[in-house]
Amino acid sequence: MLTGNQLRQKYIDFFVARGHKQIPSAPLVPENDPSTLFTGSGMQPMVPYLLGQPHPLGSRLVDSQKCFRAQDIEEVGDNRHDSFFEMLGNWSLGDYFKEAQLTWFYEFLTRELGLPREKLWVSVFGGDDVIPKDEEAINIWKNLGVSEDKIRPYDETKNWWSRAGIKSRMPVGEPGGPDSEVFYDFGADLHLHEKSRFKDQACHPNCDCGRFLEIGNSVFMTYRKTEHGFVPLEKKNIDFGGGLERTLAAANNDPDIFLTDLYTPVIRVLETQLSLDYTRPQDKYVLRIITDHLKAAVFLISDGVIPSNKTQGYFLRRLMRRAMVKAQKLTDRVFDYGQVIDAVVDIYQNAYPALSEKKDYIQKIVSDERDRFSQTLTRGLREFNKLSQIDGRIAFDLFQTYGFPLEVTMELATEKGQTVDKSQFEAEFKKHQDLSRTASKGMFKGGLEDHSETVTKYHTATHLLHKALRDILGTHVQQKGSNITSERLRFDFSHPAKLTPDQLQLIEDTINQKIAEDLPVTRQEMPKAKALAEGAMAFFPEKYPETTSVYTIGPLNDWYSKELCGGPHVASTGEIGKIKIVKEESAGAGVRRIYAKLDSH
Repeated sequence: MLTGNQLRQKYIDFFVARGHKQIPSAPLVPENDPSTLFTGSGMQPMVPYLLGQPHPLGSRLVDSQKCFRAQDIEEVGDNRHDSFFEMLGNWSLGDYFKEAQLTWFYEFLTRELGLPREKLWVSVFGGDDVIPKDEEAINIWKNLGVSEDKIRPYDETKNWWSRAGIKSRMPVGEPGGPDSEVFYDFGADLHLHEKSRFKDQACHPNCDCGRFLEIGNSVFMTYRKTEHGFVPLEKKNIDFGGGLERTLAAANNDPDIFLTDLYTPVIRVLETQLSLDYTRPQDKYVLRIITDHLKAAVFLISDGVIPSNKTQGYFLRRLMRRAMVKAQKLTDRVFDYGQVIDAVVDIYQNAYPALSEKKDYIQKIVSDERDRFSQTLTRGLREFNKLSQIDGRIAFDLFQTYGFPLEVTMELATEKGQTVDKSQFEAEFKKHQDLSRTASKGMFKGGLEDHSETVTKYHTATHLLHKALRDILGTHVQQKGSNITSERLRFDFSHPAKLTPDQLQLIEDTINQKIAEDLPVTRQEMPKAKALAEGAMAFFPEKYPETTSVYTIGPLNDWYSKELCGGPHVASTGEIGKIKIVKEESAGAGVRRIYAKLDSH
């Protein structure tokens, strides 16, 4: 069987031999990118270069990027989903394009890995009334020997890439383009599809029934959106991403990624400690979850995350406590997390030597969190077992009192033949948040003196100021606080140097231009995760409930600013009136402060 280390090296060697320079994996916590909590794809650290900034190593690059996707936590448990994974990637920055990319990737799969050609299916962009069908990619695949019945066109929801998603959500200036995915076919007799919601439909690569596994996606960054439509980029880019774990499963012709050597050493430790057997269906699900969550925790801690109730630390704590609840339910013995950590470090010691160097530190963080949670966990499980009825309100009580993640309570409730109403849990959570907001002058009040007409104008203006600062100074700018009275607005933000008079004037002019455009200001209630995925800014995301208010300045399909916010706002920017920046000063190390007033002249 091919190992994960062998596959990773084969891929890198293959593209290095074709003129690519290897770049190191970026940290799981993005550097200078406050728009997201984690590095969730191989292209994420590459965005500046895909947008035109020259890369110091040239125009052909390759890597294997470690990734974490918080939104996939609840999906873990089947044969293909994991919250931590590696993304094999290669890029062409204005160099080669579709033919070289598809030819090389197909060659890598069929010659280097020996995948049977008849098991490979591909998808392409099917076209619409804005962008034509990708006939070029179709013809390339045909010339490579892929039969027409295994080339499937899909719409923009499946085979179009931009940071904003589908074309209508792309802001002016944003690049994007069609993509082409490759799927491995494990065979029509695969029985995973029997539990699929698609079981009564004809099977196809994107049906997610379990028969097909996506193993790579080539993005053809072809267009830039303008006010008048899409125009071709002067330099077209290739952005490829392929899951290491999924490609390894295909190479070993087994649809279960957890049966690769990137997981099995951890599973063996857990089987011994918890008296479980992966071959038993009832044990397989829980072993997958604990294995994935603890592996992800090891990597997150190595990259500087510690368990907490805020930002990245919240998701780390959620992972660890979900794994701990499941382990505690299965054994009365003291669970030895050290053995699991050792197994993870051994798997990745060659690719990520920092794990070995930080192993003692990782052990301590995990041990401290275990000790912190163990007493409340024992009491919580005892309390849970007493309950005859479990609803959303009780689920929230378990969460608030014992730290039980909602999904864990829902799974425990299922064992009792009950269903927890998630919306009721969210309503209780919101009620708790509302009480917290009333009791403090924290993030949700936004430092507002009151909700008067003038304060409301100033508060809306901070959104314009925030966006202008990021556009002019850079996306490293993050809101650090604000204070608004009827006399002025004060806004603190991260920036390492004093602003020049020219910068201040440009910021002021930009704000007043957007005010003059009289852009609509729209409030929407939506899940926090959805808002963040659509590009909404939130530099204190832990302060917001799971369903929250999002304020968009500009048309919803072509917005200028989008932020999670709980304060009052005007209906359109024209109501604000002209803004004058009156002072800029230091507010501490690496933090600047701007004062601005309504200009009455």
